Amino acid sequence: MLTIGIDVGGTFTDLVAIDETGRTVFAKSPSTPSDQSIGVMAGLDELARRLDLSRADMLGKTQRLIHGTTVATNALLERKGAKVALLTTEGHRDVIEMREGLKGNRYDLRTPPPEPLVPRELRLGIRERLRPNGEVLTPLDASSLANAIEIIRRSAVTSVAVCFLHAYRNPAHEIAAVETIRRELPGVYVSRSSDVLPQIKEYERVSTTIVNAYVGPLVRLYLNRLEQRLADAGFEGSLFIILSHGGMAPVDEAVRLAAGTVLSGPAGGVSGSRRCAELLNIPNLVPFDMGGTSTDISLISGGRASLSAAGSLAGERIALRSLDIASIAAGGGSIAQVDAGGTFHVGPESAGALPGPACYGNGGTASTVTDANVVLGYLDVAAFMGGKRPLDFTAAEAAIDRLAASLKLSRIEAAAGIYRLVNLKMADGIRLMTLRRGVDPRKFTLLSFGGAAGLHAVEIARELEIGRIIVPTIASVLSAWGMLTSDLRYEASQTQMGASAGVAANDVRDLFARLEQQAAGRLRSWFDGPLRIERTAEMRYGAQVYEIDVPLDGVDWQAPALAEKIERRFHDRHEELYTYASRDQEVVFVNARVAAVGRVTPGKQPRHLAASSAACAPRSMRKAYFGTWRDVPVYALETLEPGHAIDGPAIVEAETTTVVINSGDRLTVNDLGWLDIQVRLT
Repeated sequence: MLTIGIDVGGTFTDLVAIDETGRTVFAKSPSTPSDQSIGVMAGLDELARRLDLSRADMLGKTQRLIHGTTVATNALLERKGAKVALLTTEGHRDVIEMREGLKGNRYDLRTPPPEPLVPRELRLGIRERLRPNGEVLTPLDASSLANAIEIIRRSAVTSVAVCFLHAYRNPAHEIAAVETIRRELPGVYVSRSSDVLPQIKEYERVSTTIVNAYVGPLVRLYLNRLEQRLADAGFEGSLFIILSHGGMAPVDEAVRLAAGTVLSGPAGGVSGSRRCAELLNIPNLVPFDMGGTSTDISLISGGRASLSAAGSLAGERIALRSLDIASIAAGGGSIAQVDAGGTFHVGPESAGALPGPACYGNGGTASTVTDANVVLGYLDVAAFMGGKRPLDFTAAEAAIDRLAASLKLSRIEAAAGIYRLVNLKMADGIRLMTLRRGVDPRKFTLLSFGGAAGLHAVEIARELEIGRIIVPTIASVLSAWGMLTSDLRYEASQTQMGASAGVAANDVRDLFARLEQQAAGRLRSWFDGPLRIERTAEMRYGAQVYEIDVPLDGVDWQAPALAEKIERRFHDRHEELYTYASRDQEVVFVNARVAAVGRVTPGKQPRHLAASSAACAPRSMRKAYFGTWRDVPVYALETLEPGHAIDGPAIVEAETTTVVINSGDRLTVNDLGWLDIQVRLT
């Protein structure tokens, strides 16, 4: 039997299959932005060919297919989501414009306010009101709701967000409104705040609910289309979707919580990075995932990745818990250009999958990072994608020449400038992920993956004074591979705001018991294996505005001084994060959260291999630019064996990735067959 992971990126769709013996086979296919399922099915054809099976036979043997999608991400970034109406408590329709009273750049007086996802004429006030404790102050007015539904009907709205004041305390009005909407407007997607995010903080709740409504119809359309294509092709197994928190869920859950898929693909990379930390026994990693369109950076500290509810994308607040991932607009397709002021930039614009870099030969003319790598000699134009997609060297040169002319530089100076500039940009992204969190990157190992990362990893590590890099053999498809190591996960949360000293122990026990029953019950409908329960509290000091996550694993829930124990956990966690704790200040308990986790066996462990005594010989020599043009040895990754060592400068090539090492760097092959690079720092 097989399990298959699929990660749709901006340029390529990556696929990995693992069988019960641990055999791993992967494939890549060009992404198809207009309908991602076309690229997925083409990728499955290629994967089946590599398995020596027909597509029908392969899918017939597949028990589980795990998918990361960028449908929600692209809808938000490109502002191509559904037409949404918002139903909210009368007098509160402008919450999404007032936001939190802050500007993205507070010192730029000319910055226009963000354009809301819902125009004001479709933000409809409903006569109803709850008190902060959930008691009804004004009953839900049927005529007010009916008038709003009529406006929605006339406006060709395809999705409705319902967010009433204090509904996290009492969802009755929202539930009644949603029942009426679904009865009167069948087929319209409906997002209810007390279902999506039943927590305090009005702006976070309404923004997350609107984002869910904005992307939900597209996610539903895509996943239904994909399910149908798979069924027509003979797939009878289970299809799961990776969510932003790194767990996976069935299609129905991904459609319900569509805003939870905005980091679907990158979350697979973090899951894979955690697995790498286990296999390598290296608990502190900086995962660096560079693809064709963007670079995703995260942090594995002590073998764990952190979750955060402070996420946003394209200027929209999404307060669902997600893995802490920084995405920057730097990839192989990032366009290099000179702006009107004469400043040289790389990105954020990308050539994408179509037309792609100039060297792809699809009509692209802009100079990109990939074109620079071709001109510098780092990429073999004849061997790209295993020779199935040779690159156009002449087109790359022409694109770089146009940029060089505007910069008054030579061709090689312009290409080297692109390479240097994108490296600095990605190094800055890693600084933000590490130094801003009080983490010294020099104490971490860089985990390089994604199709383009190996070309840049050594120079980025040198810039950051990181002395070690790991490049797995599955580097180019590690996000898809990581999806196969993900667990099923369902989270339940509830606001229980109050000073922790005043919270009775029985109330805390009862609250977490209810949430555990809810989370475990939902997960049991998907999964009949063993469950693990994770409990956390979101807490803060009384004068603070933002909460922190406090893990509650190992707490004695029967202890009479339960509240004091939880408060002590908060002080310790605050000191761990910020180096201080104010143990005499009032502590506020804000949200309780329980996650039910279903452990899915990741398959047979990769084999640790004995060191080889065979010689390590390059397959060819090639001119490449390392400050000057040099003849450098080129090695085939598939021929390298544990114990082999290579001194730079050198290039290691595989079908879907290339690794460049410079003078003074030393590459060795570990007992997994992965590349372990020691970087020269002086």
